[in-house]
Amino acid sequence: MPRVTVGMSINSNPPLSRTRTFIRAARAMRLDSVWAVDHWLGFFPLSIWDESFSWLASEGSTPHAYFDWPTLLGYAAERAGSLQLGVGVTEPIRRHPVQLAQIAMTLSHMTKRPPILGIGSGEAENTVPYGLDFSAPVGRLEEALEVIRLCFGSRGPFDFDGNYFEMDRAILDLRPKKGNEPQVWVAAHGPRMLGLTGRFADGWYPAIPMNPDAYSANLTTIRKAAADAGRDPLGVVPGLSAFYAAAPSRDEAREILDSPPMRFLALLAPHYVWERHGQSHPFGEDFRGLIDFIPQHYGREEMQAAMSKVPSEVLAESVIWGTPDEVIEQFDALVAVGLRHVTLSPVTAMISKAHAKYSLRATLKISRALHRM
Repeated sequence: MPRVTVGMSINSNPPLSRTRTFIRAARAMRLDSVWAVDHWLGFFPLSIWDESFSWLASEGSTPHAYFDWPTLLGYAAERAGSLQLGVGVTEPIRRHPVQLAQIAMTLSHMTKRPPILGIGSGEAENTVPYGLDFSAPVGRLEEALEVIRLCFGSRGPFDFDGNYFEMDRAILDLRPKKGNEPQVWVAAHGPRMLGLTGRFADGWYPAIPMNPDAYSANLTTIRKAAADAGRDPLGVVPGLSAFYAAAPSRDEAREILDSPPMRFLALLAPHYVWERHGQSHPFGEDFRGLIDFIPQHYGREEMQAAMSKVPSEVLAESVIWGTPDEVIEQFDALVAVGLRHVTLSPVTAMISKAHAKYSLRATLKISRALHRM
């Protein structure tokens, strides 16, 4: 059985010294990868961004400052050593798929291990406010994955005739560094996206927490799609972008779930998560969660009212939580049904400096346990 690999999100926020610190920490903890994020906007509305929400929200700060991820990963490549570098995740709306393929192959010449092009169908917040078309995002992604694979494998002119992308004797003759070919990981949750993962991806990179039964069922869908496409069904790495909340005791961890940052994250859960617990989502019965959320569309009173309505059951399902040992047990159950890569994002770090320091210790303990699985 392949060993479980562990990554850490390095965000993509200024100052640049924070990126260096994250990379040093990841190397010191002997992690396998670090992941940048691709945003123009952050998730947190300015209407609630103050120190009553998070200690990080000091006066004059903004949650909407992000570095350009290809530039940041190029900078990180000089400092990463044997760490694998990835973006988790981009989409083919703000950048053309040929450009994404070029970026990935360029990074392969800078890194010691294959770079990971994490890709999904996108979100409204990074497209709609900028006048970009966010209609049919899954159809656009499907064509983009085909184009990216064409770019990775073609020499000389190639054609593509799709609904969203057209190539007429297009050429991208850049080759990746030999033996360091980029990987494509897809952020998939729904049936159609899971099918695309099986057909095109080297890795599966969901972000919504799942119990072992759901994870196993989704992985089965991916592997069937891979087999139907003539690919190795075991060739897709089963991953997880894991937001977790850990504390020294279960009671303390449960209290953390009631904090403003955790209540906010629960609002980004899709409507069906709420409906499982007999609740209606405050943002509507068709609200798809993070995909639909545009932070500047919500005022302070509306956000505070919505956060106050989050039921305890939805809070408990929105992140992986508990003591470090309990978090490890939950990962162990997922590893038993196929999980092979975890990117750790300790969301408790938003609550206070003390919680941020504890999160580093918890991440070290959890990562060591994952490496032993």
